[in-house]
Amino acid sequence: MSPLPFSIDRDAKASLSSQIYTGLRNAIHQGTLTQGARLPSWRDLAVQLGVSRGTVRVVYERLLDEQLLISRGASGTWVSEAPIAPPAVPERSISHPFPDFWPDFATRPATFQMGVPAQDAFPFKLWTRMMLRNARAAALQPVSYPDPRGAPALRQEIASYLAIARGLHCTADQVLVTAGFSVALGIAARALKLEGARAWFEDPGFPLTRRALEIAGLTVVPVPVDGEGLDVQQGIAIADHAALALVTPGQQAPLGMTMTLARRKALLAWAAGQNAYIIEDDYMGELQLQGRAAPALASIDHTGRVLHVGTFSKTISPSLRLAFMVVPSGLALTFAETAACLAPAPNVAVQQTVTEFIREGHYLRHLRKMKRLYATWQQRLADTLRELVPSGYDVEAHGGFAVRLILPNGYDDVAVAERALQYGLAPVPLSPWYLAAPANAPRGLLLGATNYSERTLRKDCLKLLELVEASGGGRRGPTRSGQTG
Repeated sequence: MSPLPFSIDRDAKASLSSQIYTGLRNAIHQGTLTQGARLPSWRDLAVQLGVSRGTVRVVYERLLDEQLLISRGASGTWVSEAPIAPPAVPERSISHPFPDFWPDFATRPATFQMGVPAQDAFPFKLWTRMMLRNARAAALQPVSYPDPRGAPALRQEIASYLAIARGLHCTADQVLVTAGFSVALGIAARALKLEGARAWFEDPGFPLTRRALEIAGLTVVPVPVDGEGLDVQQGIAIADHAALALVTPGQQAPLGMTMTLARRKALLAWAAGQNAYIIEDDYMGELQLQGRAAPALASIDHTGRVLHVGTFSKTISPSLRLAFMVVPSGLALTFAETAACLAPAPNVAVQQTVTEFIREGHYLRHLRKMKRLYATWQQRLADTLRELVPSGYDVEAHGGFAVRLILPNGYDDVAVAERALQYGLAPVPLSPWYLAAPANAPRGLLLGATNYSERTLRKDCLKLLELVEASGGGRRGPTRSGQTG
């Protein structure tokens, strides 16, 4: 059997099937495996590579689906006579448009990946039992349309939870269950008829939320933040007559400060005076790692200007695609109608499982456990980085699950993040979060502290710092003692 035009690395972060698929695909596109060439059977190739037959079979089936291979039954598998030409641009830009935030969909989180809860700290056995029980119950329910606002029981549990954890008193009729934050944002834009309006947006702020506002037809107005949160007076000076402000007052994303009471009152006064609305992105909820989380902005809204949006992505799992929105009582009917027509609540079985998870106290116990774990892991990551970085860097560990590594002037955080993916590391570059960045805006990396390996933490930090130093033009890098070499 002739040697293969590629090899596999059992120590690499990429799976064996992914390496085999990439190797065969590249060999076909580059002509190393010529048109009409016969491939070994998947059993023979498995023996040659020393992997399971199922691993190779999955790769062959994928290449057959892509028409790069053809099967001729008992006579074997062959390279297509006219294989599809490789894409003109990198495949990631088509099949995976958001590598900065999700390095690889539907796989285990990568080291330092942001925005995902701990993979191994969730009570999966309990959750699985509850999911199976509720899936059976949902299958036995009458065949009828469920409430598009969400299951009444879940909306009631959310309302009760918010009163306790976020100081927000509302009724179940004000709560809508949605398939994630982005769907809630879309419902709000349609229900409030915001297309063509101007929207204040924190600068820096989450790039995908900013893009979502643009797609919804709003003009995004970047408003700077400082140590007190969104600078309301700056917003008034820039765009007094905006129709919307989207803020993260609990823990500003990505800088982590909590909006002060004075700024909250100023923001509410502006909204009331301009007949504008505020979307409160409460992405972290009560998961404040230091001290007690501040009450929700909506809890002090007495004029019906705040739409409070929370999510279970950070507290349970992003794969649930489950969020909730609390709207002022005067808008409840309008939002319910919009949801019913455009974006009804998601899977009933998932909703029932979350209802049970909250009702039986598992949710609050899980949150308390996660706060302790995340605070410890965040501190350990920050301490390791501080030990290793040379002078000129800054390490900040407040707000969210992340640690911010601020880079010296002249370093390219985007290039570092792109290169790090090749080594199984997934830091997020800080600079794209700014829309109208001042000249002194920092470049840096946001490192998630929820899914790194303690065993390899030091090695992973050293590799990341090596990549950073390479982006800065060959400056002296860190040594294992943390001193510059």
